[in-house]
Amino acid sequence: MRALKHRLIWGVLLAGLLLTSLQSYGLYRIQRENRWLAELADGQDIAVSNLPGASPQVRLARAVYLRQKQRYGEALDTLSLLMELPDSRLQGQSRYNLGNAYLAQAMAEIEAERIEQAMPLLNLAKQAYRQALALDSRFWDAKYNLELAMKLLPEFDRISPTEPDDDAAQPAQLWTTVPGFPRGLP
Repeated sequence: MRALKHRLIWGVLLAGLLLTSLQSYGLYRIQRENRWLAELADGQDIAVSNLPGASPQVRLARAVYLRQKQRYGEALDTLSLLMELPDSRLQGQSRYNLGNAYLAQAMAEIEAERIEQAMPLLNLAKQAYRQALALDSRFWDAKYNLELAMKLLPEFDRISPTEPDDDAAQPAQLWTTVPGFPRGLP
């Protein structure tokens, strides 16, 4: 009986030490990631070697930092790693930030008067915002940015009043392009 109590006390002590060490490591990770987030907020980049052990929130913050520094390729690479997260809120945030990266690139192309390069980026931004809204329909920032992208590049074809209507110019060619013979009314 005394040996059983002795083993039980040692077992409880070992379990307590194990739990304490696990909690200490968890607190260390939280402190380390908070330091990284503070560095990103202060305008300092964190080493890429730290990212594999970092939480998705740190990766998302780094992607936002990279987008603000106009390092779009690195931001897109970082965001692409976050797309398949099981947490739908983080998926929505990553898709929203992906749309922001595309929209920022498109705005830079528009300011440089390269409209042809901006159009596909605007379409990608709209697609990312729609995916973010599919995950969270109450995501107001994504709705606002989608509307901004829609104003820059509307979904419908623009009709110019100065150009002639193509359909009115070629009414006689309609029957020659339809396969088979026209049958008329029954």
